[in-house]
Amino acid sequence: MASVRHVLVAEDEALAALAIQQYLTFKGFRVTVARDGMEALSLFEADPADAVVTDLRMPRLDGARLIRRLREARPDLPVLVMTGYLGSEDGQEDLTSPAWEPLVVLKKPVSPQDILAALHGFSV
Repeated sequence: MASVRHVLVAEDEALAALAIQQYLTFKGFRVTVARDGMEALSLFEADPADAVVTDLRMPRLDGARLIRRLREARPDLPVLVMTGYLGSEDGQEDLTSPAWEPLVVLKKPVSPQDILAALHGFSV
């Protein structure tokens, strides 16, 4: 796997998305931001990213379904999930399964430094 240069961020919280975008851009990444899963799919099709940073709970298309759809085309796509809702909720995806790899799950609140470290972990 090549190093991550272009990151797609799917996050419906505008301030969180902006903070991530600004930090990663400052650190040398090209960052594309989507407000929900449907927009993320469209942006990815137009300009594929090297990695995806996504929230789980978003309007129109949630993070788990977004990951499944993206992985249909790119099974090895590195994904970082940020969520405040890990646990035993009804219908909650088991993101710890090896079937989701390569995947990192971080519980919100997530610092930009944690995101950067995870993205560097995807690089070879």
